[in-house]
Amino acid sequence: MGMGLELADAFPEARTVFDRADEILGFPLSRTMWDGTELELTETSVAQPAILTHSVAVHRVVRERLGPVSFLAGHSLGEFSAYVAAGTLSFEQALEAVRLRGALMSSAGEARPGTMAAVLGLSDAEVVAVCAAVEGGLCVPANFNAEGQVVISGEVDAVREGMERARADGARRVVELSVSGAFHSPLMRPAEEGLARKLETMDFRDPESPVISNVTADPVDEGAEARALLVRQLTSPVRWSASVATMLSAGVDFFVELGPGTVLSGLSRRNAKGIPCISVGTPGDLEAVK
Repeated sequence: MGMGLELADAFPEARTVFDRADEILGFPLSRTMWDGTELELTETSVAQPAILTHSVAVHRVVRERLGPVSFLAGHSLGEFSAYVAAGTLSFEQALEAVRLRGALMSSAGEARPGTMAAVLGLSDAEVVAVCAAVEGGLCVPANFNAEGQVVISGEVDAVREGMERARADGARRVVELSVSGAFHSPLMRPAEEGLARKLETMDFRDPESPVISNVTADPVDEGAEARALLVRQLTSPVRWSASVATMLSAGVDFFVELGPGTVLSGLSRRNAKGIPCISVGTPGDLEAVK
């Protein structure tokens, strides 16, 4: 069944989120999510708003069941969902922001083509060293997802050089990703100004629960800081493993992933061994939320 359709059919509060998204965007996002092809769902104008909308819809359904939340966090785009859940941004504001974010990232990718690759089996420090050794252009770490799982980003030839260097250094697996640009790298710098201007027009309230920043891996408890870090996130690596470590050091003993997919739950098995983590994206998943 289409992305989020079961949720919308089962819960009026979820249906309201999808209806509101269609209204704000001026096109039937929900119909594309529910009936569209994979190609349509990966279009820039659809993908980021769709993921945000699904995540917020799930949160609206489960927030009363979750009770008090110690921290919120989101990976890359997911950080916007975290700030909606924290009351920092309204859903409407976040939706407008991510629609623009997607367009700006796409434009930056067209202006300076780039790519990304996943490197498995090397430590963070080893991947940093690989990127530093690349001689053929810009190649930087983009996502520190888990120990032994790092994504690199940059100019096409430079990333491919980095891939070869990673293999030579003993990486277990190196895979180029199907992306439209070098995300979380300096090649996204042209997108910063436009996103900053948009976010300056929005009211950022202080989070009701701290949100862990992708950029710093530290808690954010002021709206102004959240605004600035969301801009910096475009060109900074996602420090996900460090973000999870921050929450663990503060005593977090249970994680809930909200929205489409189970990627973060999978990473949690490496970043937070032995700590329960559940994924909630469909009505059937709600049974695990007490």
